[in-house]
Amino acid sequence: MKYLLLLSFCFLFLQGKAQDSDSSNEPDSIKKTVLATYYHRKFEGRRTTSGAKYRAKKLTAAHLTLPFGTLVTVTNPDNGKSVVVKINDRGPFSKRLAIDLSERAAKQIGIYSKGIAKVSLSYTLE
Repeated sequence: MKYLLLLSFCFLFLQGKAQDSDSSNEPDSIKKTVLATYYHRKFEGRRTTSGAKYRAKKLTAAHLTLPFGTLVTVTNPDNGKSVVVKINDRGPFSKRLAIDLSERAAKQIGIYSKGIAKVSLSYTLE
C-alpha cells in the first residue's frame, strides 16, 4: 500500500512538472497600471525613433523600454474602454509617465481631454 501511494505521488509530481515545462514555452503576459499622456499635435509628420512618421490618426505609442512593434492593450479603468497600440517611438521622458499615446488612441479610450490619466497596460514579450 505504501508503494502504491508513493508511486501515485511520484506520478502526480512528475505530471505537474511536465505541465510547468510546457507552459514555460508560452510568453508571459504582463499587466501594469501606469500614467499615460498623448502626443501634442506639433509632432504630426515628424519621424519617430523607429523611423516611422508620427500620425495622430494611427494607433501608435511611445514607451521607453518596450521593443518597437510590441502590441500593447491600453485600458482606461474609469470607463473600461480599451485600445491596442503599436510601440514605434521612445518616450515619455518623465519619471511619472510610462506611455505616450497617439491622439486617436487617447480619444478612443477617453483620456484626450484629461491630458494625463491612469491606464492599465497589458502586453506579451516573446
